[in-house]
Amino acid sequence: MKKLITFLLIVTVLSCEKDKIEVDTIVINGNVYTVDEGFGKAEAFAIKDGKFLEIGSTNSIQETYASTNVVDAKGQTIVPGLIDAHCHFLGLGLNQQSVNLVGTKSFEEIIQRISDFQNEKNLDFIIGRGWDQNDWETKEFPNKALLDELYPNTPIALTRIDGHAILANQAALDLGKVTVNSKVEGGEVVVENGQLTGILVDNAENLVMDYWPQSSKQELVNALLDAQKICFDYGLTTVDDAGLSRQAIELIDSLQQTGDLNIRVYAMVSGSKENVDYYLKKGTRKTDKLNVSSFKFYADGALGSRGAMLRKPYTDKPNHYGLMVTDLETFNKAAQRIANSDFQMNTHAIGDSANHAVLNTYTKVLKDKADRRWRVEHAQIISPKDFDLYKNIMPSVQPTHATSDMYWAEDRLGAERVKGAYAFKQLLDAYGKVALGTDFPVEQVSPFLTFYAAVARQDLDKYPKDGYQMENALTREETLRGMTIWAAYSNFEEKEKGSIEKGKFADFIILDKDIMTVEVHDIPNIKVQKTFVGGVKQ
Repeated sequence: MKKLITFLLIVTVLSCEKDKIEVDTIVINGNVYTVDEGFGKAEAFAIKDGKFLEIGSTNSIQETYASTNVVDAKGQTIVPGLIDAHCHFLGLGLNQQSVNLVGTKSFEEIIQRISDFQNEKNLDFIIGRGWDQNDWETKEFPNKALLDELYPNTPIALTRIDGHAILANQAALDLGKVTVNSKVEGGEVVVENGQLTGILVDNAENLVMDYWPQSSKQELVNALLDAQKICFDYGLTTVDDAGLSRQAIELIDSLQQTGDLNIRVYAMVSGSKENVDYYLKKGTRKTDKLNVSSFKFYADGALGSRGAMLRKPYTDKPNHYGLMVTDLETFNKAAQRIANSDFQMNTHAIGDSANHAVLNTYTKVLKDKADRRWRVEHAQIISPKDFDLYKNIMPSVQPTHATSDMYWAEDRLGAERVKGAYAFKQLLDAYGKVALGTDFPVEQVSPFLTFYAAVARQDLDKYPKDGYQMENALTREETLRGMTIWAAYSNFEEKEKGSIEKGKFADFIILDKDIMTVEVHDIPNIKVQKTFVGGVKQ
């Protein structure tokens, strides 16, 4: 009798399993934040052909679906794959092949890192990135004199953390025959006491970098693969690369097609006239992994290097307003051409004058053109009346810029003007959404630092005690939306990613802590347990 009962139970179980729908993967026992319209919760979901098939409770999913691949989340938190709405993905990879100057506390430390790097690599050209004189005891731009003494025959170019200034030694300056009389529109060759300092700001960087050896194809491939690994480790499944060449975009496309590059890329085409001419004729390109439908322009420089264009002079540098990297005539003509196409236009604007100019141009050329989602990248310093212009223009902001700049931003802007800086909540109120990114490698890659900066507006030492300009902090829900569904929206991709919903790509991550409830100062320490793209663990 017992054997008969056992047999019947087995038959019943097999019969039930046979009635279930076979899927590729089932994820169960999760603390799932779907980030759907109602910011709903779930426990489980089924995945088929790289997309979410159904979301629900563990019981309901297990009763309906069967799979040979069952992922038990064991109560851990699951959120949609994170989207970095503004970064330099290729740049991050290339940085792995150069001197890392991030976190240096003095020029002497820079010299030591160059020496260590060169002793290991012994290169004919040395490039580095990441210095920030605002972190040094002496907060003035460095001078090339010591580099000239130590490396008289080896060209060296060291890019500031924001990418808007370089320090070049004389051997590098000689590549472009730079002299004290060299001038360039939208840039500055810094001269002191009648001598070149080696500092080249914004467009002046090209005087040297146009003569720098180009990376080989293999070096570019290695850079992209290195960057992908770093991003996957942090739970990033889509990256918006803010400014890529045609060569880089075509290489990304080819690597994605061969399956070597699985991260999804929203590629902003660098807005040179050559690129605009080519891509306006060619048209947009959209695959499951690649989106080429936008151009990246620069209005001005950066605040840290005093290249951001302000409406009134810098508080700490009288009669200095910053500079426009792209002249308004060129910018306006390009905007009109792009407005008559299917492409988006995404423009770097830091200073209040640059933001004002970009907003006015956008508003003018987009008149009677609905839902274009043109973006202002950084939207860092806004005049009070200009917030109204963001009602139809999407802000793309990077929260860690606020916590990196807060120590000296008021020195540059003054107590009143700084109130309109890093105003994420005001921008959210104006447009209804904000796309959040990091701007890595200007800032660190970690999206958890982005989340922490948006919510707590403090550094890792919990400074300032009550947070920096907390009236512009975002809630945790707003922040997670900004890093997922709103970032997807800014790319015209909200119907395919950004939330855990039926029919969307099964991009999701499993975290070791609940990002929505963990003590706020623990957010930067959150670790990604697993990253999935299209339902496949990376």
